[in-house]
Amino acid sequence: MSLNQPIASAVSTGECKIGVRSSIDAIKTGKAKLIVVAANCPKDELEDIEQYAKLANIKVQKFEGTSWDLGEVVGKPFMVSAIAVIKPGDSKILKMV
Repeated sequence: MSLNQPIASAVSTGECKIGVRSSIDAIKTGKAKLIVVAANCPKDELEDIEQYAKLANIKVQKFEGTSWDLGEVVGKPFMVSAIAVIKPGDSKILKMV
């Protein structure tokens, strides 16, 4: 099942942090409920996210598309390697993963 619609809904109706640094900050502060990473997220950044998420017991979900695709889904005209879902809003993304 595609995550495109749930991600777009979470970004538009909920609260999300976009980008690797913002996502890691959300994990460290305990605000993140879920992390979504692009398929081509740089290996060192992915390892950092996975390490912090494991310590905080937060699920990391792989997005099938590239960071360009993820950027398009969230309505940004640039590459997005990671998104932290803080509040899902009307999205059912937390129930899907």
